Amino acid sequence: MLDRLKLIALNANKDLAEEISKIAGVEILPSKVTHFADNEILFEGGKSFRGDNVYIIQSTCNPVTDRLMEVLLCIDACKRANARSITCVMPYFGYARQDRKAKARQPISARLVADLLTTAGANRIVAADLHAPQIAGFFNIPCDNLSPIPLFYKYFKDLKLTDVCCVSPDHGGVGRTSKLADKLNCPLAIIDKRRPRPNEAEIFGFVGDVKGKTCIIVDDIVDTAGTLCLAADKLQEAGAKEVYAAITHGVLSGPAVERINKSCIKKLVITDSIPLPEEKRSPKIEVLGLASMLAKIICALEEGRSLSDVHKEVQEEAERD
Repeated sequence: MLDRLKLIALNANKDLAEEISKIAGVEILPSKVTHFADNEILFEGGKSFRGDNVYIIQSTCNPVTDRLMEVLLCIDACKRANARSITCVMPYFGYARQDRKAKARQPISARLVADLLTTAGANRIVAADLHAPQIAGFFNIPCDNLSPIPLFYKYFKDLKLTDVCCVSPDHGGVGRTSKLADKLNCPLAIIDKRRPRPNEAEIFGFVGDVKGKTCIIVDDIVDTAGTLCLAADKLQEAGAKEVYAAITHGVLSGPAVERINKSCIKKLVITDSIPLPEEKRSPKIEVLGLASMLAKIICALEEGRSLSDVHKEVQEEAERD
C-alpha cells in the first residue's frame, strides 16, 4: 500500500522528516535546494517521482518567504515531473496570523498563501494547529488541521499537577484551550487581552478564578514571548501558584528565550513544528515530537483510512501511556 509513497524533505524540517521516514518506513527522495547569489532559489529532485504520491515536508518558518518559495518550486517540479499526487505537510503554516483584515488596506495573507499553494499544484495540505481553524476553508483542496493536544495532555498528565487551570490567552483561543481543559478535567480561564500593535499586548484582567491554581497557558504561537511573559506575570499577581505554557509553534524570535528564562514561567512546552536551534535551547523549554503523529497521518492518507480514527488512536495512546 505504501509503494507509491515518497517523502521530500526541504530545508526547514530535515530532522523531523528523518523521524517520519523511520517511523513510516518510507524513503526520503534525494533533492537539493540551491540559493543563487541574488537569493533566487532552485529546487532539483535527485530521483524520479513519476507516478508517486509525494509528501513535501516543510514548515514555512524563518526565513518565511524563502521557505514558502522552496515549497512552491518543489510543488511545481513535482507536478512537471508527473507526480501522481502532491501533499504539503506543513507542521507550521506561516502567514496564518494574517487571516483577516484587522485594519483597512491590509491583505488577507493566509488566503493568498493558500491560493499560491493550490495554484502551484498541491493536492492536499496537512498542517498542525492552524492559527484559526477557518483557515482550512481558504483552500479549495483538502486541508487537514492536526491538534497537538494529545501530546500536551500526556506531558501534563505525567507531571501529576494539582489544582490545574487551563488559561486561554484571548477569547479566540478558547476552543483550543478547552480541549486540553476537558482532557485534564480542570477549569478554564480567559485573559482579557488587546493588541494595539503586532507583538505588543495589553492585559486588562481575567475571566475565571486563577488564585491558588497551577495555570497552563495554551496557545498556538509564541513569537517574541512578550505577551506570554506578561500574561504569566499577571497570573502570578492574581495569585496563581505556578505558571506553565503549552504552545504548539515555538517561533521564538529576538529576545524570546531571554524573556522566558527571566520570567516566572516554570516550563514552556512546544512541539518541533519549528526546529529549535542549539542557541535557543533552555532548561525552561521542553520540545515534544510530532513525527509519530505525522507519520500515522501520512500512512492513513496513503491507505485511504479515516483520519478521525488516527486522531482517536493517538488520543488513546496518550491516555494509555
